[in-house]
Amino acid sequence: MRPPDLLAAAGRQARSAALHAGRMGLLGWATFCSLAHPRAYLRETIGHVKHIGVESLPLVLLMGALSGAVMAQQTMYQLSPGLPREIVAGGVVGGMLTELGPVLTAVVLAGRVGAGIGAELGAMKVTNQIDALLTMGRDPVLELVVPRVVAGTLILVPLVMLANVMGVFSGYVTSVGILGLTSGEYVDGAKGYYHHGALLFSLVKAIAYGFAITFIASYVGLRASGGAAGVGRTATRAVVAIIVAIMVLDTVLGPVYKALT
Repeated sequence: MRPPDLLAAAGRQARSAALHAGRMGLLGWATFCSLAHPRAYLRETIGHVKHIGVESLPLVLLMGALSGAVMAQQTMYQLSPGLPREIVAGGVVGGMLTELGPVLTAVVLAGRVGAGIGAELGAMKVTNQIDALLTMGRDPVLELVVPRVVAGTLILVPLVMLANVMGVFSGYVTSVGILGLTSGEYVDGAKGYYHHGALLFSLVKAIAYGFAITFIASYVGLRASGGAAGVGRTATRAVVAIIVAIMVLDTVLGPVYKALT
């Protein structure tokens, strides 16, 4: 490709990105304004809480348990001679609260929930069900987007907390049962590291990730086109976009942790 072609392609990509940002901004504003009518979406929100939260709980707990076990082992194996073994518990608690608990929970929901929302709304879009709602004078944002966004934002907080608890407990079992630490060493190490700032940071991440997963999946789903094949592409795009957003948020939220601690 010649240099002018590269410049033209870059210009098209920039215009497309700006257009998507504008559309996402409009959808975000419409979602925010619709929050003032809880009676219109409360019932649907409860149903989505069950789908997003309760049905995802076994997988979230499994990921939390595996994360805690891996964190304990890796911290112990990399521990330099002469350092106190209580550091293992500090590594597990710190890793779960500030990083592994929120991020892995969000990635699990990106694959399970994000793809589902994208495919579901995408199917409604390509079969003209969205247009039918508009024709009947109903608000697709209020009926389809807001319940999913509210449910995801709320339910990710307890899911992340449960993943954190499971990870810390799994780290305890691994440390005491496999790595040879005593219960006292693990408890002392956990107490020495824990501070409220890490817990608050985990909550902030949970809220941000919950909103990002459901909002981005809804946006991508509403932009679907191309029939059945387009629905499949929409699900893939939703997962990719959500995971990228999670990593960007993980980077951006770093200074928040410093402020809280």
